[in-house]
Amino acid sequence: MQGLHKYLSCDGDKMISLTINDKKIEAAPGKTVLEAALEAGIYIPNLCYCPDLPPIGACRLCIVEIEGARGFPAACTTAVREAMVVRTDTPKLKALRQNIMWLTLSGYPGEPEKSSQLKKVADYIGIKEMLPGFVPRPANIPPLLNEPFFVRDLDKCILCGRCVKMCGEVRKTGAIGLVNRGIKTIVGTGRGTPLKDAGCKFCLACVEVCPSGALYDKEKIEEKDREKKLLPCVHGCPAGINIARYVRLIAAGRFQDALEVIREKVPFPLVLGYACNHPCEEACRRGKLNNPISIKALKRFVADRDTGRWRAKLAIAPDTGKKAAVVGSGPGGLTAAWYLRLAGHAVTVFEAQSEPGGMLRAAIPAYRLPRNVLKKEIGEIERVGVKIRTNTAIKSLDELFKQGFGAVFVATGAPAGIKLGVPGEDDPRVLDGISFLNAVSYGRKTGLEGEVLIVGGGNVAMDVARTALRVGAKKAVILYRRTREEMPALREEVAEALAEGVKIRFLTAACGISAGKWKLNVECVRMKLGEPDSSGRRRPVPIEGNNIVIKADRIIAAIGQKPDAPAEFGLAADNKGNIQADAQTLACSRPGVFAGGDAVSGPASIIEAIQAGRKAAASIDKYLGGKGEINRKFLPEDEAYPSLGREEDFCYRERSEVPVIPVSRRRHNFKLVERAFGEKTAVAEAKRCLRCELRLKISKAPLPPTGQCDNCPT
Repeated sequence: MQGLHKYLSCDGDKMISLTINDKKIEAAPGKTVLEAALEAGIYIPNLCYCPDLPPIGACRLCIVEIEGARGFPAACTTAVREAMVVRTDTPKLKALRQNIMWLTLSGYPGEPEKSSQLKKVADYIGIKEMLPGFVPRPANIPPLLNEPFFVRDLDKCILCGRCVKMCGEVRKTGAIGLVNRGIKTIVGTGRGTPLKDAGCKFCLACVEVCPSGALYDKEKIEEKDREKKLLPCVHGCPAGINIARYVRLIAAGRFQDALEVIREKVPFPLVLGYACNHPCEEACRRGKLNNPISIKALKRFVADRDTGRWRAKLAIAPDTGKKAAVVGSGPGGLTAAWYLRLAGHAVTVFEAQSEPGGMLRAAIPAYRLPRNVLKKEIGEIERVGVKIRTNTAIKSLDELFKQGFGAVFVATGAPAGIKLGVPGEDDPRVLDGISFLNAVSYGRKTGLEGEVLIVGGGNVAMDVARTALRVGAKKAVILYRRTREEMPALREEVAEALAEGVKIRFLTAACGISAGKWKLNVECVRMKLGEPDSSGRRRPVPIEGNNIVIKADRIIAAIGQKPDAPAEFGLAADNKGNIQADAQTLACSRPGVFAGGDAVSGPASIIEAIQAGRKAAASIDKYLGGKGEINRKFLPEDEAYPSLGREEDFCYRERSEVPVIPVSRRRHNFKLVERAFGEKTAVAEAKRCLRCELRLKISKAPLPPTGQCDNCPT
């Protein structure tokens, strides 16, 4: 963010020459003495100055002596002029600053926080004890702990005014101001109301500019984690999509621009808009206020409106003469293929199934991800020249190298279901969840009927149960050994499963299966929750002597998947069958072979697979002689306008939930369940964003030179 009070010199304007501490410098017209000094590497103590704020002149620490001027003007409010002679370090100035600092701290409770600007400036100036034996007398105002993101400890406020100026003059929100009079003046809200009721938008600019520790984040933020903590949606996205930017663009009605921001990082914006597990929403700071932004639905909104303008901006590098093979056409493999082709390499994707898409096609039901959506985005990948060979199972990597491929990316996923590990599960009526979904997706008969038990608590279990009801099951019951709070399935998937008639028996685990005359007898044990395990969830513990038997026509295990890469690939794997690959480069034990996605990590998400494809493309491009620079820029950077404005009901605006078709219209079909946002809803939802990125753009206040003290001899 540029300083709002700065007036930069225009072409032809003459620079102003002046002298500060015997050093001749030049400054642009309109600069203040403080700005000119700081730009010349001359530090003048200050607390109320911030590069992004109009001059305040409240703290008086930046007083200077100016030849020919009376008194001690504040450097932050005094404009430079030609031939001005300034001194910032005379004994008189140093003594006055010590007195001012003493007064500033006379009501401060204890020592300022070491990392605060106040502490660093106080140490630089030195504190003169004006009244021997004086004990600071803070106002004893209890800290306000009930705000969602930060604490207001008004006893530590030094009335520098930076937070008030930032809120009122930069953000244009005006949620806080100086209230009361005289020695009772504090920074507060009208009538002492909570910030939620004062029009606050919780942009946290006030916290960012506070020099004294009067406003501080509830969650301590280390400098190395600063961006990660302050912009959690972007850092919660494995692919690093600039969510903050595209949500802002949607709020401004710039839908195609928003789509292009997404496409800078992923080739599947539409697929993600329909089927992403949206970890960004779990991280969204708005969730601490009421509910997170509907980020996935906003992504679908702009992807549905794609005009294709980005294609004209898509530059494919000249052919390199190098060839890369991708084994597996899931989201990871196709992402790698996309970026490798854009880098100029010839790319062929090999897929064992009859249609490309991997688990996107085989495991995600069409009521969540329509096949025409998947086909459209895969078509864009083929459009740039990626070749996809279906019905082609690769059994030997050696053969690929013999065909002239210089590098291979193994992205075979985790297509093998995990067995229950209980007696009797070899009965042919006990099915595997992934195989079941695969059969339905490819139109194969499942013979499902009657009462079906599904074992598991993840999204696959929800998909299996909902799909079972669509293809003939009379009843679908999920057995889950923990409670609903511990379920890994997305909350909306659980809610829709229940709405469609799926039953869930919590704290119940299958422990044995036997064949009855007509049905399967499933012996189950009731569970209770014990101490947390390695996943952070409370461990289910069997309750002895509390077994029950449930009858079912079919049992479908949906407790997880594992990789199933051919042993003939000759790749090192761990004891779970996961291919071992370097965490950064994805290089495998064989030269020229890279692996990523579920084949390496075990079952994960679409967006994680996409990020693995991005990493693989960068590494393979380097391996083939390129620079590994895969990012594309469709939209020039633009500065986010710092003004937010005032909206009284902002904090109470509820999340726009994704509309769905009635349950009665879902029977025995795979119609898309979730509907899309309309334009009015999408814009309103985007405007709920707290604009966290703006805090990161606030300029840092100047700090004293490290290891120097103004009151010490130099």
